[in-house]
Amino acid sequence: MAGSACCWRSLAVVLAVVGAAATTAGAAPQVPCYFVFGDSLVDNGNNNGIVSLARSNYPPYGVDFAGGPTGRFSNGLTTVDVISKLLGFDDFIPPFAGATSDQLLTGVNFASAAAGIREETGQQLGGRISFSGQVQNYQSAVEQLVSILGDEDAAANRLSQCIFTVGMGSNDYLNNYFMPAFYDTGSRYTPAQYADDLAARYTQLLRALYSYGARKVALIGVGQVGCSPNELATQSANGVACVDRINVAVRMFNQRLVGMVDQFNRLLPGAHFTYINIDGIFSDILRAPGGHGLKVTNRGCCGVGRNNGQVTCLPFQTPCPNRNEYLFWDAFHPTEAANVLVGQRAYAARLASDVHPVDLRTLARL
Repeated sequence: MAGSACCWRSLAVVLAVVGAAATTAGAAPQVPCYFVFGDSLVDNGNNNGIVSLARSNYPPYGVDFAGGPTGRFSNGLTTVDVISKLLGFDDFIPPFAGATSDQLLTGVNFASAAAGIREETGQQLGGRISFSGQVQNYQSAVEQLVSILGDEDAAANRLSQCIFTVGMGSNDYLNNYFMPAFYDTGSRYTPAQYADDLAARYTQLLRALYSYGARKVALIGVGQVGCSPNELATQSANGVACVDRINVAVRMFNQRLVGMVDQFNRLLPGAHFTYINIDGIFSDILRAPGGHGLKVTNRGCCGVGRNNGQVTCLPFQTPCPNRNEYLFWDAFHPTEAANVLVGQRAYAARLASDVHPVDLRTLARL
């Protein structure tokens, strides 16, 4: 009975999202297309055909997702799944890998697990599509859109109305800067210097997106990766206290994202960039998890070892039954319940600090 109750509660979470989007159900989406860039937090299958350890197209991943294991690194919905529904799309945004020409018209997901802003990030895990590779794939998609729509002006007009969410940087810390066994960046850069380096590379690639038509762009900040079960398991003295040195370094990068948003909006004609403060949203949830329907914030629902975080969720491992009460699904990634909370606040800010300067609902109207 406990498992059954869990399933019903999980279903209720999903229905809450659908209910929140009811005002757009049956109507046209608020924007004509939605393009996604990122890493494993939002990858929905682009890594499935890549030789990589960073794959999740096996059970119990997708245990609460209607399509089963798809390559999503969660038990169910990701944040961009939630956002796509709130924007009014009938279907989830498909992965770029295998996307049809018709799907390009409404947007595709370019995200790749283990990807970073720096090219070498995540290389110890095998194949992945770095942010520069994702931008190149987008440029290829735009060229196809020009052919479909007939000319560059028509494509530019359509793209100017679309939403773009870009969430990079987590792996540049977890699978680069704070992994000295494989990378020397931690000894070559101070945290401030590293944040500057990432911001400079990021700026160049985001300008490339802009040059290919992206106008309504949300930069998804890096969350408190020092609070993930893996970091708690390996670097926290008591398995509860977050690893401050990681979170402090990440905040330096996030601060630069705010500056980038302001600069883009000031200098790029027609640009509407915004910042989604995942760090702040995460902090708010951790301050009062019960008020957000969560009970377990320092353990993965599926994993091995201390905090269920020393080894991430294994193929066919039995996950916890009360998944809707966990913040983390595995050693690194949030549960559907957490993704719903974050996706809703990215779309419609609950606190003024959730976004800078606007949420996605407002961005869609601009």
